[in-house]
Amino acid sequence: MKSTSSHTFKNKLTVFFILGLLTIIAIILFAIVAFNSVSAADGLAGLYALYGIPPVILLLIIDRICVWKFGAKKVNRIQWRIIGICFVLMILNYIRLQLQQF
Repeated sequence: MKSTSSHTFKNKLTVFFILGLLTIIAIILFAIVAFNSVSAADGLAGLYALYGIPPVILLLIIDRICVWKFGAKKVNRIQWRIIGICFVLMILNYIRLQLQQF
């Protein structure tokens, strides 16, 4: 049986899905390093970092529902627009902060 290219995992990847997985991996690695530290404050920082996982998982679930309903191509287009708007807002905020010094 021949598999079509629309059903492969690679064609269902989105920007938020990749960033979400990388974020979860980074949080878990940071928490492991922080838990193994000698300082109690570092252990608490690792525990606090673990509280960042549920919002990322919620974002991944919403992303997968949107991909299932609308398709990866349309979802990726919207996600790139969201990232672009956030980037423009960060630049505008930087300009605003630089202008406040005068």
